Amino acid sequence: MADAYIYDAVRTPRGKGRAGGGLNQATPIHLAATVLRAIRERNRLDTSLVDDVVLGCVEPVAEQGADIARVAALYADYAVTAPGVTVSRFCASGLEACNQAAGQIMAGQSDLVVGGGVESMSRVPMFSSGGAWPTDPQVAHKTYFTPQGISADLIATKWGYSRRDVDSYAIESQRRAKHAWDNGYFKPSIVAVKDLNGLVMLDHDEYMRPQTTLEDLAALKPAFQEQGENYGFNSVILQRYPEVERIEHVHHAGNSSGIVDGAAAVLFGSKEMGERLGLKARARIRAYASIGSEPAIMLTGPSYSAEKALKRAGMSIRDVDLFELNEAFAAVVLRFMQVLEVPHDKINVNGGAIAMGHPLGATGAMILGTLLDELERRDLSTGLATLCVGAGMGTATVIERL
Repeated sequence: MADAYIYDAVRTPRGKGRAGGGLNQATPIHLAATVLRAIRERNRLDTSLVDDVVLGCVEPVAEQGADIARVAALYADYAVTAPGVTVSRFCASGLEACNQAAGQIMAGQSDLVVGGGVESMSRVPMFSSGGAWPTDPQVAHKTYFTPQGISADLIATKWGYSRRDVDSYAIESQRRAKHAWDNGYFKPSIVAVKDLNGLVMLDHDEYMRPQTTLEDLAALKPAFQEQGENYGFNSVILQRYPEVERIEHVHHAGNSSGIVDGAAAVLFGSKEMGERLGLKARARIRAYASIGSEPAIMLTGPSYSAEKALKRAGMSIRDVDLFELNEAFAAVVLRFMQVLEVPHDKINVNGGAIAMGHPLGATGAMILGTLLDELERRDLSTGLATLCVGAGMGTATVIERL
């Protein structure tokens, strides 16, 4: 099996995912093309050598439909010979796209591939693509369908994370994100989004709320209590987990991931192609893996996917210097740290989606780039990126810095 190397990684800032947000007037194609152009220009790529463009997108409909990867590559003035494919693994779509891009190279079927993802949540809202899982009563009944927020509350209830625990985690995410921005840690990989006149639309993550206090969060009502109690979802999940007496609703907008817009791209290549193009490899893909987990609790997959990827790499948790786990909900990260005995000072060290937001299809590629940047900044060797996934899955990638 050939090695796949990471040569570059970029992302847009995250814009608030609503009307009036900094990226609301940027179409999904514009966001995706922004990072694709940046990859080309930063590396002086002859895009006729690009074997594929693989982009994650959770809601590939409307403005994000029609194979946005291929159309974005054309719009970004890539050579017409560079194909494109759009993939969806719910919240792990961006990392799945990167894994598939790397996998083409590792299998010896490609030499240069761009992976990444895009999501304009302000223009193509969550659940736009529908699907049987939440809408077909027979399917929902058989799979114990439950909204993710209630699954997160189940995790907190089942493993004893209090409202103060999840709120304290959220405050630390905000503090770390502000510290990272104040010290320029994200600067090497951020690509400002500009309009058609070349004027900057957004050059920073605008969702952050670093002034938030524990008292502020304590005043917020649980976001998923009404769904659970008035729409019957607590009863559904208690049928699946009868050992839990009742659901403690502890999550809200302040300790859950933010709705934002954004895109990311990662350049993968073989050793030979890198040498041909005069590119310096930044990291090597050691292994990657996806798993299925119980779909009602849904969000426990990261630890299982991490263990599977590490086993494939012949490594253990102790071999990993830094972790990036998407902060879908605070309890997801607390459970990951608990079950794998990961100290808080080794995970999400520059904050995460609670502070900066979660642009669904792009997040996996974003955290992979963030992980690599931080390994370089700290002169560390090995990192692991992972995400929880809807319908009970997990995806993970292990990288080794060069």
